[in-house]
Amino acid sequence: MFKSLCALCLLMLLGLSARAQDVESGLAEVNPQTGATIDGRGPGWRALGQDDFINVNCDEDTWTWKNDSVSCTGRPIGVTRTKKVYTNFELVCEWRHLRDAVNSGIFLWGPRETFDRLNGPGLPEGIEVQVLDLGYKAAYERGGNPADWFTCHGDVFPVGASTMKPFPPISPNGRRSFPTEERTLGVGEWNHYYIRAINGEVRLWVNGAEVSGGSDCNPATGHIALESEGSPIEFRGLRIRELP
Repeated sequence: MFKSLCALCLLMLLGLSARAQDVESGLAEVNPQTGATIDGRGPGWRALGQDDFINVNCDEDTWTWKNDSVSCTGRPIGVTRTKKVYTNFELVCEWRHLRDAVNSGIFLWGPRETFDRLNGPGLPEGIEVQVLDLGYKAAYERGGNPADWFTCHGDVFPVGASTMKPFPPISPNGRRSFPTEERTLGVGEWNHYYIRAINGEVRLWVNGAEVSGGSDCNPATGHIALESEGSPIEFRGLRIRELP
């Protein structure tokens, strides 16, 4: 009996130690549907809030900040970008669409000049991490066109003159990295993104699993931007860790 209790205590101590290491590294447990996610709470991580961003071409009331969370009306089409330029980093956030069949995104490595050209509604160049509601595909196909060139589960792709070598599976036009798993939750539900951008390579984890990305990105340094694209969306828990 005594030996059994000792063994149980040892297992509990090991479990607590492992949990402490997880917290220290930024790894947090979430529900079994989504698995484990990086929550941005370890050493080197910091919150991103209103003071870290500049409204580029949206209305004054398009973005409403509260600590490391922001609500977006979706109008007009445009972005808010980081004041700082980033090269190698990790980024985490949660997002949810508030209406069916709508669109948004997170831009990485956006060149300053492409933001400066946005005098009216529009979007910059850079590498986009898609933030798309599940109903978008059905709405698109109601127009009579096949929705074979995009998915609703975390596409990664270059915008404008930007370039990237996408990880497979690859879209028919050869520009997009399609996700290997369909993990996005529907309208009104929170989704978790962990993005790792290092030395021109981007990798995206959706709700705890790596699904898409690309290498040989050009540009591979620039601003991070959140996209307003026609409908309300919320982002929360924006946190970043810069890397060498």
